[in-house]
Amino acid sequence: MKKSVENLATSKITGGRRYPLRTRRKYEIDRYPVETLSGQQETITRKVRGKNSKTALKTADFVNLAVPGQKVKKTKILKVLKNPSNNDYERRGVISKGAILETEDGQCRVVSRPGQTGIVNAILIK
Repeated sequence: MKKSVENLATSKITGGRRYPLRTRRKYEIDRYPVETLSGQQETITRKVRGKNSKTALKTADFVNLAVPGQKVKKTKILKVLKNPSNNDYERRGVISKGAILETEDGQCRVVSRPGQTGIVNAILIK
């Protein structure tokens, strides 16, 4: 069974067992995150609450790069330089929000959430 956000049956101060008043709801169940890597673009579509769907990027090879004072252009990702959110992500080369990427036009910082939105947007770092 998947874990949920909250623990419904915590222990008492005396150490005795507390029985939950209800079971876990479907909307409380967590999912494994989609960790975007660099490579040929591949997307995943999954169903979420309210008959909606989310498109996530499994792998990405291009980034929409916003250069100050110019238009947004599509640039090829060369490699992931740094990921301040998680050291393990940095070692494995996972692209998430805040990651520093090396592109053909220079270094950029990711401002979108590719595992949630299905697109990689970034701004150029001087």
